[in-house]
Amino acid sequence: MKQIIKYSLLILGAVIFAYPFLWMFAASLKPEIEIGGFSLWSSNFSFKNYEQVFARIPIARAFFNSVLVSSITTLSVVVFGSMIGYALARLNFRGRNALYYLILFTMMIPFQITLIPQYVLMVKLGITDSYLALIAPTMISTLGIVMFRQFFMSIPQALIDAARIDGCSDFKIIFAVIWPLSRPVVITVAILSFMASWNEVLWPIIVVRERTLMTLPQIVTLFTIGGQAEALLGLQLAAATLLALPIIIAYSFFQRYFIDSMVSSGVKG
Repeated sequence: MKQIIKYSLLILGAVIFAYPFLWMFAASLKPEIEIGGFSLWSSNFSFKNYEQVFARIPIARAFFNSVLVSSITTLSVVVFGSMIGYALARLNFRGRNALYYLILFTMMIPFQITLIPQYVLMVKLGITDSYLALIAPTMISTLGIVMFRQFFMSIPQALIDAARIDGCSDFKIIFAVIWPLSRPVVITVAILSFMASWNEVLWPIIVVRERTLMTLPQIVTLFTIGGQAEALLGLQLAAATLLALPIIIAYSFFQRYFIDSMVSSGVKG
């Protein structure tokens, strides 16, 4: 009886959390007149709303831009974050702890405070309306540095000393010795970085005005609130579904690794 109650509550919770996404997808396939109800079924399902979205905005180009920017950002966060985390965890130098506390302090600063200085810097460098303006400010993540540092603190020092005796440099120790042992934290940081970069809207709106360089969240936001959707809820829901679908698919594929990674990397140190 306890198992029945437990799984019943879990199923109920899953339905409550999943229903809004299921309704959004079902409503995006319905005619405009039928969207007002809460039912998921309709006898008039069609892809007309999606056809209109593809016809009105360059959704495929925006999808490519988002994949490109998010992939480069994720790779740089993992590479640079692991290097800095290794230095803070295993290299002895003056001011190491002070530098780590400074990094922790920057995590408490709201991003709105640095938004204007970052934009001014992009303008001074002359890189607005470019992929570099989208990628450069997010190439290093303080959260990634902290997670790598905490995980690397748990790796036995004897393993690193043995690698040094064999003639390995610090770079080789990071990428050839520690990385194969750090799969949980690497996956965790990669997923969090990709999702944060993919869902970013405010920064791309500020630094990019060229339509061919716009990311998917940016162009969907401008589509829904800028008048192109003509207040048609079906078109807005179709655009929102196209925006959310890649993240949902990616998370569904990596959820087992993500949960294992959060458990194994989040409690160390």
